[in-house]
Formats: sequence, C-alpha cells, structure tokens
Amino acid sequence: MSESQPALQSRDILANQCIILAHAKGILLNGTFTPTPEAAKLSAAPHFNNPSTPVIVRFSNATAFPNIPDTDPNTESRGMAIRFTLGDHVHTDIVNQSSPLFPVKTGEELLELLKAVAASPPDAPSPKPIEKFLGAHPAALKQVTSPKPIPTSFAREAFWGVTAYKFVAADGTETFIRYRFVPEAGVESLDAEATKDKDPDFLQKELAGRLKEGPVVFRMVAQIAEKEDVTDDATDIWPESRQLVELGVVKLDTITPDNAKEQQRLIFDPIPRVKGIEPSNDPLLEVRAAVYLLSGRERRAAS
Repeated sequence: MSESQPALQSRDILANQCIILAHAKGILLNGTFTPTPEAAKLSAAPHFNNPSTPVIVRFSNATAFPNIPDTDPNTESRGMAIRFTLGDHVHTDIVNQSSPLFPVKTGEELLELLKAVAASPPDAPSPKPIEKFLGAHPAALKQVTSPKPIPTSFAREAFWGVTAYKFVAADGTETFIRYRFVPEAGVESLDAEATKDKDPDFLQKELAGRLKEGPVVFRMVAQIAEKEDVTDDATDIWPESRQLVELGVVKLDTITPDNAKEQQRLIFDPIPRVKGIEPSNDPLLEVRAAVYLLSGRERRAAS
C-alpha cells in the first residue's frame, strides 16, 4: 500500500529539519565481505550466500559540520555505513553508529529534540527546553549522559545498528536481528589528556598510515531477538544475554580513489531493499531514508 500524501509531506518536513544530523565529515574505504556458513542459514540475501562481495565503507563524525575536529566531543556518535555491491546498480546498505543507544523512538520525537536543542543557548534560563525534553524522555537522557570517548582509530571503534531487521532464510524462516560490527584490533579510546595533542583530522590520517601495515578488519555480528523483544523501537536495547551469530568478516584494504567526489555522490539507504532482509516496523527507518536521500541530493547539487 502506498503512503498517503499527508504522510509523505510529514516525512519530508521531518527529513528537512533533521538534515543537521547528517555526518558531513568522513572517509571512504574499499574492501570485501566474506560471509560465514551461519549467515546463509539465517538469510537468503546474496551477500550472505556468495563467496565474497565488494564493499564500500564510510567512517564519519556526527554533525553537519565538514570541518569539525575529530577531537570535538560532538563527533559522537560516529558512523560506519557499509554498501554491499551486488551488481551493476544493485546494492544493499547498513548504517551503523558508535553507540548502542538511540535517543528517540520516532521522527516526531527527533524533531522535538532538535527544536529543544535550538531553543537552549548557553545563556537561556533554567530549566531550558532541552532540560525539559530530557526530563520527559529517559532514553534521550541516557544517551546524552552515556560515556563518549574519542577512539584512537576508526579501526578500533565498535559500531551498532540500532534498528531491527527481519532476516528471511531460503526456507522462509524469519529471524529478527540487530547488527554489530566489532573491530578485530579491539576497542581503544583516548583519555582527555591524550586528546589535547591530536591533530583535528587525526582519525582520517591514522587510517591512511594503518592501511600501509595491513587491512582494517571488522567482524559482522547479528544479535538474535527472542519472542519478547521489541523490534520497532530503537530506544529499547535487547539484553546482552541474547545469542550472537557471526555473519562474516569485512576487510578494508584501500582508501577509495577520488574520495571527496565519491562521498559527494554516494547516498546510503537504511532500508535493505534486497531479498532475504526486510525492514522492521521501526518508524525511524522511513525518516532516516528520507533524511539521507535529501542530504545526498544537496551534496550532489553542490559545486
């Protein structure tokens, strides 16, 4: 069933307002994804059943500021978007962040959060609009107050897919999952003192040096939902006791040529649009897809 015109207009208004969250500063890497046998048992998706699949990965900082220093605490949550290239003009994407927490459940709540931030300058009297919002939204308060250390490298940062997806196996078996990308090098962060001496672009520069020594490797993992787990709310974190299944290995070995040009062109899509993986009923998925599309169109139109 197609969306109604009012629903489409509402989504587009939210998307235009939310573009300020876009991850403007980033870097693209190329590599391959190699699946495990367990991945094919869970999903009929081509990249889980082919021997290997080319990938493009974009690591990024938060905010819409393309020159934000890597040492700025506002760079959290950082992003890891991955594209699996399945053929000519055929692909599927996963968009992840460096925190398992998402502050709101819906696009409307996200817009409310952004408006509260905009209406809360440092000299605003207390309680500020953002303080009122956080007081009324425990998930947002938890996300804002959670530790946000600066990583020593994008290659040593863990990433989470905060929305749930439905895997559909070849025999029709359905399994809800959430993605995780775990760095083979281990998670490592900087303390406040070490951060002071870092170059504003150290995360990108560090990757260039690291790749001279060998590939950047991440394990792709699925956290398996149980019957009682909520699958349409990105603020609801599943218990750590849930089963983890390794889906494969992402191995990145080169920085993408013409990096800036390719970043201007690429538009990642959080909706899978591939056989074997279906979106959940998470209301943020359509909003995020619209945000990324509008943001991408603006990039492509820029000189």
